[in-house]
Amino acid sequence: MFKRIATAALIFGMTALAPPLAAPATAQTLCAPREAIIERLSTTFGEIKIGVGLQGQTAIYEVWTSETTGSWTILQTRPNGVTCIMAAGEIWRTSDKVPLPDPEA
Repeated sequence: MFKRIATAALIFGMTALAPPLAAPATAQTLCAPREAIIERLSTTFGEIKIGVGLQGQTAIYEVWTSETTGSWTILQTRPNGVTCIMAAGEIWRTSDKVPLPDPEA
């Protein structure tokens, strides 16, 4: 857990060097150039991208996980190219596809 906090602090420090964004990020959202975040997720936590989704024309969301460490990270990349860590945690488990129950049954 300490490593995750230290890494977040390093990434947060990089945001001071990033150009200003159109809208201020929340205090808990860490943003930096995409390459810097991806490098840190790959080398420090061994995470790989397991999923991606598009939110209209406003953002791309990605899920990165590590089978070795169990860590996971959700990223948001905006049209201006800035990538933000939206959530991160531990003990990631991939589940089988389970159909939702029929509400009319």
